[in-house]
Amino acid sequence: MKRWIYKHRFLMMRRLSQLSVLALYGAANWYGLKILMGNLSSSLLLEKIPLADPFALLQMLAAGAMLGLDVIIGGLIIVAFYMILGGRAFCSWVCPVNMITDSANWLRRVLYLEKIEKKVWLGRNVRYWMIGLSLVLSFLSGVAAFEMVSPIGIMHRGIVFGMGMGFAALLSIFLFDLFAVKNGWCGHICPLGAFYALVGRLSIIRVKHDQARCTLCMKCKDICPEKPVLSIIGKESGAILYGECTNCGRCVEVCDDDALGFGVRNYINTNVGETK
Repeated sequence: MKRWIYKHRFLMMRRLSQLSVLALYGAANWYGLKILMGNLSSSLLLEKIPLADPFALLQMLAAGAMLGLDVIIGGLIIVAFYMILGGRAFCSWVCPVNMITDSANWLRRVLYLEKIEKKVWLGRNVRYWMIGLSLVLSFLSGVAAFEMVSPIGIMHRGIVFGMGMGFAALLSIFLFDLFAVKNGWCGHICPLGAFYALVGRLSIIRVKHDQARCTLCMKCKDICPEKPVLSIIGKESGAILYGECTNCGRCVEVCDDDALGFGVRNYINTNVGETK
């Protein structure tokens, strides 16, 4: 039991983080507990600190909206956090849709559905095109385009106020990831994930690889939702510097060789043992 807990420690911490965020938002609406009020697009922490989704703000600016100073400050706080520390951690530690996509990918492994992925081609760069498409549609429509259809917002509103027809959208993502493309939504389509991959490209906290310990079992690549970021495995020691890494920690957990672990990025000597 202790070993199982140890091998799933980051997964359990991520679930606790995701559920705690939702619980705090729900408590503010249901019980008036004013720790975290609002939603994942715009929040108020402890009734004083503004927090805002910077990608949503970009869409609003593209749509021609005038933003208040508090909202701009809230967006800058979030950008600074993920740019300096978190990287793309929003996707694995905060986003509630991650629980759905992780469940779909777990079931893929259980049902041995991996070969189905080869029948549907979808490049990982599509998500970056989705950023541009979201901004263009926001400009043309006058509303924040992705926010209107975002499953993140749908799930958040559904948990707090009741799911309704939003359940169909979330079920579609689950089935897409299960039968069509492994990690299809988060790894290929979601523009918010792509946005945080760009923002967090220079962040401090990184997964690090010790080549001397690695036995090339490749369990890390089997479990990783962003396999290309682990190109360093078995080749050289260093940090995983790709912005697409979500810092989920699953590769660290499944590594029986202790060849992977979290560490601080080396900014001084980045040409030795670190690969982008």
